[in-house]
Amino acid sequence: MNIITDLKIIAETALKKEEENYRFRSFLKGKDDKKIDKKVFQLNETVAAQIDCTQCGNCCRGLMISVEKADAARLSQHLAIDEEAFEKNYLEKSGESDEAIFNAIPCHFLKGNKCSVYEARPQACRDFPHLHKPGFIFRLFSVIANYGICPIVFNVVEELKKETGFARNR
Repeated sequence: MNIITDLKIIAETALKKEEENYRFRSFLKGKDDKKIDKKVFQLNETVAAQIDCTQCGNCCRGLMISVEKADAARLSQHLAIDEEAFEKNYLEKSGESDEAIFNAIPCHFLKGNKCSVYEARPQACRDFPHLHKPGFIFRLFSVIANYGICPIVFNVVEELKKETGFARNR
């Protein structure tokens, strides 16, 4: 498997393959989700072992990060500030619910390519790129959205196309 990590190539390829990826999403919708999950878990394990996220940090540079109540409590404690100050300085909250995101892109806590609050990072960051979770074909919209951002997602999706027999050129 040829692993691509060059972010410029990944972003350019994502633009070129928009239509192909849309067709791939449709193609996967009719497949056995348990079998696809098993393939994705295996591919994720293989690909992630070959990529050092601390050399990238692209997710922290380009994604809106969801912050749950427990995340805010953990982060405020880690930063030794009260939760109210944490929320005021770092979060944007929905007026209708408790949903919150970091109020800046790139993330406040990205230093170089590394997370400065790694031990206390939000659950969304801990789980990214979410390829270890079941229900891959039900999350294809976000998977394809992350395809041009994350080398792990990019390489897993490209290899999955091969392994599922997806016909690229139509």
